[in-house]
Amino acid sequence: MKSETPKVLHPVCGRMMIEYVMDAARTAGAEKLIVIVGHKADMVRDALSDHDDVVFAEQVEQNGTGHAVMMAETELQGHDGSVLILAGDTPLLQGASLKALLDAQAQQNAACVIGTADTQNNEGLGRVVRNAGGDFECIVEQKDASESQRQITEINTGCYAFSGPLLLSSLRKLKPNNVQAEYYLTDCPRILMDEGHNVAASCSLTIQEAIGVNNRIQLAEVRQHIQGRILNELMLSGVTIVDPGQTSIDLAVTIGSDTVIKPGVVLEGDVTIGAKCTIGPNIHLVGPQTIADDTIVA
Repeated sequence: MKSETPKVLHPVCGRMMIEYVMDAARTAGAEKLIVIVGHKADMVRDALSDHDDVVFAEQVEQNGTGHAVMMAETELQGHDGSVLILAGDTPLLQGASLKALLDAQAQQNAACVIGTADTQNNEGLGRVVRNAGGDFECIVEQKDASESQRQITEINTGCYAFSGPLLLSSLRKLKPNNVQAEYYLTDCPRILMDEGHNVAASCSLTIQEAIGVNNRIQLAEVRQHIQGRILNELMLSGVTIVDPGQTSIDLAVTIGSDTVIKPGVVLEGDVTIGAKCTIGPNIHLVGPQTIADDTIVA
């Protein structure tokens, strides 16, 4: 991101990127959120300090994705239920998709379910290989894939649902047998399969949900998706937005029916606008503030 701000704290439509991921997890049924921090850990802790269901685990040395999850072992001890593993830079994740992932784990009594998505734009992504019966076999990274495997359109999204005890068991058996000498979370499903446990893949997500933000271009792309949702919901609730392409409205904004939002309007923060108002054109309102019914702001 080339920023002084940790990536997951970058705002998208008035909320930090990671808060969208946390909301999706809560909607899916998560009761405890373990945020694994590393770079500028204190900034992330401070930013999320008002979330009562969040605890933190710190990865002092970055030794891979499996090593990151290992840092949560203390918080996971004694938990017999499911554990969702998600990336904090995927703000388009939807709670319904994560719930479907957990449901698949329960229905199949699986030690692990890998969340997948189907896309023709699979370049550079890990392919999900299934056997003739449709059961999960393995994930093959593009550099290791055969020509036929490269045609597979089902890809790994990086979202997982694990059995808590079996996750910890597999993490303890990870070895850094790779060029980077890192502990890979993607090795855990293979460890569990080799022990005879059921590991499955569930195409529960869309490719949009799997978009991870690694630069400002991708930040703008996910913002466009989220802004589109916000504007659509407002218009379906009875708000007229004359030109959505020239309108910016944060998630916390509420607007009453029959209000007209003209081009060039920017609404940021906790702004409440009543019914039958006219806002704009070219108005910038920053909350907290309330606009009464039948008001014209021009």
